[in-house]
Amino acid sequence: MHVVVFAGIVSAQVLNAQVITSAVPFLLIAPNSRASGMGEAGVALADDGWATFWNPAGYAFQQGSEVSLSHANWLPQFNLSDLWITHFVYKQEVQDLDGTVSAAITYLNLGEFNRTDVDPTVLETFKGYEFAVAAGYGTKLSSDLGIGLNARFIYSHLAPFGAGVEEGRGVSSGFSFDVGFLYKPSSLVIPFTDYDLGHRINFGLNISNIGPHIAYIDKAQADPLPMNFKIGFALKLMESEFNNFTILGDFSKLLITRDSTGKTDQFYKAFFTSWYARPFNETLRQFVTGFGAEYWYGSPKLVALRTGYFYEDPRAGGRKFMTFGGGIRYDIYTFDFSYISAFEDQHPLGETLRFTLGITWETIKP
Repeated sequence: MHVVVFAGIVSAQVLNAQVITSAVPFLLIAPNSRASGMGEAGVALADDGWATFWNPAGYAFQQGSEVSLSHANWLPQFNLSDLWITHFVYKQEVQDLDGTVSAAITYLNLGEFNRTDVDPTVLETFKGYEFAVAAGYGTKLSSDLGIGLNARFIYSHLAPFGAGVEEGRGVSSGFSFDVGFLYKPSSLVIPFTDYDLGHRINFGLNISNIGPHIAYIDKAQADPLPMNFKIGFALKLMESEFNNFTILGDFSKLLITRDSTGKTDQFYKAFFTSWYARPFNETLRQFVTGFGAEYWYGSPKLVALRTGYFYEDPRAGGRKFMTFGGGIRYDIYTFDFSYISAFEDQHPLGETLRFTLGITWETIKP
């Protein structure tokens, strides 16, 4: 009889998910330093290449081209140098399509593991990893409203064999898609006042990771994808030549329904049942909130400072932490970083550092 040691894999998988667990939760990990520094919020901002994750509808209002790379050592409190995640994104304005297209890659390296016999004898060593490849497109439905779509291929390689006497392999693949909307009103007068928030406030909505369950060995025990509903706002409190200050907030919820026997609804059913399968107060507790602020100085924008707060109800996961970050722009180059400060000692996400490098250039127009 063989035993597979998966402690590191289990930690990496579960600690990033809510109490309602799913397959491949690495799809929920915030990719870029900018949004991570703002409480992991960004569904209503989505004004750069990383809109592929936060809200592909953001591409509808973007121009030019961008390539960007982000990296983080994941769960640093475990001190595992081979547990890391990298994201890559490329966007390109295509005038013939009246919008912007994108390509993105996410790669999570889970590290090296030993397969042992009933005693500590190592039979073989293997690597665990997961990745996803996505293509996206965003365009305007009107001057104020954009829509965006992503299609994604997912591959999960946890082990080249089954656990114990199980036949098969701990390998699976699947697909998913996202749909998002971004509303940037040109005029929005506050009732009973003359104050117009037009061009200063955005509203975003994104439903990500929509797709069928993923199974590794036993199809009867397939797990759902982390289908996630997210809404939010972004408000420009200050906008001038040298000073720009924005606040934003996101509210998200996993659309997964699991009954007392552990059975989960397929995504097309869970989209509805996840809202009423539990009592109303428990449904509200499942919402995760992220609030952030960003200040830019310079003309054009040169230096950024960011901070935020991320909160999850203790009865639905209990993650909570402060985030900090900054950024520098020089010509077409951008460098961003972020840092997570957890409230608990030895929290797995505590002291997480992300670094992001980007290059942005304008499209040559005829």
